[in-house]
Amino acid sequence: MSELKIQHILTLTYLLSKGAKYNFVTITTSSLGKEIKKSQQAASKHLLELEEDDFIERIISGRKISVKITSKGYSEMVKLSHVLQKSLRSSPSHVLLKGTLVSGMGEGAYYMSLKGYTKQFKSKIGYVPFPGTFNVKLGKKEYTETIKQFEIMDGIHIDGYSDGKRTYGWVKCFQAKLNSSFDCQLIRLERTHHDTSTIELISKNNLRKSAKLSDGNKVTITIQVNEK
Repeated sequence: MSELKIQHILTLTYLLSKGAKYNFVTITTSSLGKEIKKSQQAASKHLLELEEDDFIERIISGRKISVKITSKGYSEMVKLSHVLQKSLRSSPSHVLLKGTLVSGMGEGAYYMSLKGYTKQFKSKIGYVPFPGTFNVKLGKKEYTETIKQFEIMDGIHIDGYSDGKRTYGWVKCFQAKLNSSFDCQLIRLERTHHDTSTIELISKNNLRKSAKLSDGNKVTITIQVNEK
């Protein structure tokens, strides 16, 4: 019994999108080639191979080609769909980062105490953070690259504001744990003096004291990802 080849998946996907599950649909090898980003010759070969393996039926009339997916072809696509869904559901819903505790420049204590932020923190994350941020220098490139995704991910959004003298940027918060034991929030800032190799955490309590940590200690941060 022939199995569905990887290179044919896009072809069958395109045919399904055109309604070929129940009906013969008219296509051209040039249009199919453009959709699957292959040459016209490669698209023609795909159709021939799919027909030979009984995944599609073809009717050729002059230059017109009408195609319908067979029950076998559809069944194989359903199996593939189930495998993909199972794999996606099994993906971990957290991001793991490792680094070293470092001292900041003291700005965290000032910004975390501003009323324009503290009121929002209280209503949106349920507490006013300890004045100051817990700064971690990420050790490996894999972690500095991983953290970049949080720039576009949705978190708990703390709006920026103006006090009439200056404007303060937004803050995004992501639920996290330090060393698997201490609740905290990873924060991403609209404006920061840190590069992508340094991340900042906030918490209701002084994380340094709670976790009994000092500069140079190795730490692990687990960040919860809210999947939609």
